[in-house]
Amino acid sequence: MGNRASLILGVGIMICAGAAVVIAMGWPWKAALFPIVIGIPVFCMAAAEVAWGLLGSGHRGEAMDFQLSEHVPPKIAIRRTLLAIAWMAGFFAAIVLAGFPLAVALVVFLYLKLQGRERWVISIGFTLILWAVFYAIFDRLLHLPFPAGLIQGWTGLG
Repeated sequence: MGNRASLILGVGIMICAGAAVVIAMGWPWKAALFPIVIGIPVFCMAAAEVAWGLLGSGHRGEAMDFQLSEHVPPKIAIRRTLLAIAWMAGFFAAIVLAGFPLAVALVVFLYLKLQGRERWVISIGFTLILWAVFYAIFDRLLHLPFPAGLIQGWTGLG
């Protein structure tokens, strides 16, 4: 029964992703970029799932319950999980406060320096390279406007 449900779901996702790509082909380039870039890989992954379901041996692994890593003590695993959640929450807060372009650079730098304990040269170098690529793609190439963060709004800089 699970195999049939997987096939139905895979075909449904293929139809939705394929339709999104075909419809987006008639849109202006900037509007069509996101559905095409997302739709093509989703279609391919769904097609692989359908092919695996049709051509596979029929033996599928049993479902697994969530469990913490067995080789790491539970307290350490929970601490690492909470730390990852804190980094994500901090990134979202930085986006709201500083705006997306500044938040990307700020969080990358802080993550490399604080979490990765990288040297200053590496942290600053990678941050500058990432920000330059981000700026070149999203601002110069795609001309995507990002709203200013709350701090820029409060100070009148945005």
